[in-house]
Amino acid sequence: MVRRCQTSSTIVGQIRVAHSRPEVPDRPAVRRKRASRARAPRLGSVQTPASERTTYILVDGENIDATLGSAIFNGRPTPEQRPRWERVLDFARKRWDQPTKGLFFLNASSGSMPMAFVQALIALGYRPIPLAGEAREKVVDIGIQRTLAAIKDRQGDVMLVSHDGDFAADIERLLTGDRRVGLLAFGEFTSGSLTQLTEQGLELFDLERDVQAFNVPLPRLRIIPIAEFDPLHYL
Repeated sequence: MVRRCQTSSTIVGQIRVAHSRPEVPDRPAVRRKRASRARAPRLGSVQTPASERTTYILVDGENIDATLGSAIFNGRPTPEQRPRWERVLDFARKRWDQPTKGLFFLNASSGSMPMAFVQALIALGYRPIPLAGEAREKVVDIGIQRTLAAIKDRQGDVMLVSHDGDFAADIERLLTGDRRVGLLAFGEFTSGSLTQLTEQGLELFDLERDVQAFNVPLPRLRIIPIAEFDPLHYL
């Protein structure tokens, strides 16, 4: 009898528990999506917009200095009479509205460099390129010509700061497609082989008038467009 009572009470207890716990329908399993993690760029990789173009500015420092000294000032120009090279970078950046890379070519065949000037160029954002070679070699011309040839196989626009006609053939080869090519110089001293390339798209910019690269007015005798003539300047 005792055993039957225990069994009965156990059954009653199970029935009570069954009535006290309402049945809950099964819910479909929901998978939680893991938050996607953006992949970090690999170390050493550089991510740049595909549409971004660069203006390469190639400066023939030797040619500009020689033109100032022999053709304009009739003597070695003082620091105040030399270009403000940061304005060349600013002009190029604003003119074509894109980043610039300034390459300043120097003749270091003597075995030494003007370190104060080199450090100043670096501070302004240029990359000085001091070149050396035999006395008969035009190392700056060779360096610029090789650089122009290398740019031909890359995306990017070019501004050359020089009057030297030796670069005419290299510049002409760049005047294809949508590439923009400019020449920054003094118009009256620019080689005719360069100026005639304007028919193919070369853009000419005057270092003093357009770029405003000087703090002092230059004693130049140049052809003045009548629209720019100001008689008060001569009175």
